[in-house]
Amino acid sequence: MIIAPSLLAADFGRFAKEAERISRSGADWLHLDIMDGHFVPNISFGPQVVKTLRPVSRIFFDVHLMCSRPEILLAPFREAGASQITIHVELGDQAVTQLLWKIKSMGLKAGLAVNPPTSISHALPHLEQIDTLLVMTVNPGFGGQSFIYETLPKVQQAAAWRRTRELDYRIEVDGGVNFATAAECARAGADTFVSGTALLGCRNLGAAVKKMRKCVEAAQADGTRQTMLQAATS
Repeated sequence: MIIAPSLLAADFGRFAKEAERISRSGADWLHLDIMDGHFVPNISFGPQVVKTLRPVSRIFFDVHLMCSRPEILLAPFREAGASQITIHVELGDQAVTQLLWKIKSMGLKAGLAVNPPTSISHALPHLEQIDTLLVMTVNPGFGGQSFIYETLPKVQQAAAWRRTRELDYRIEVDGGVNFATAAECARAGADTFVSGTALLGCRNLGAAVKKMRKCVEAAQADGTRQTMLQAATS
């Protein structure tokens, strides 16, 4: 299980302090949403901000490019200290294949994101190339949105593909993830949870990370029990 606080929900005037706070919290990854104002109607921050944060934290940097031209950003973000770079399936099969190859050739983990209106089937040709499949559980562009429950079947499908194809990519969810919805996602098969406001809005971030971890563990245990019961009665 991976808990990944999102810097998008942090105090933009205290990024370095917030990155240190996340590193001390017991979280596993730091999620970095990069928006270009074209692919999504918002702008966040660029490679220089990430480069500034890298010396203050050794945590895994999960860089999510919500950008129309990610090819020009791969090298700058690698040099800035990214651990994983995620691009969007909506860019099209040919572009996605080339971009994933480029990310892997740079020695980084590669992720592929799917927006709520997009069929999860568009990710199917790329599953063997990726380390993480990110199911967006809100429409990207702004933090603080409500979780879209209709995305849960996508998580279930991603988990089914991983099982039947014997692959090992992570299943990440991002958007409206709080203690309750993280549990719902865990039951559906997610194992990586990006959370902004629900975590960073807590004064004691360490306690919030522990609480989310416990919620997810309980949901995973419940899902395992249900699977065993179904198998026993079938």
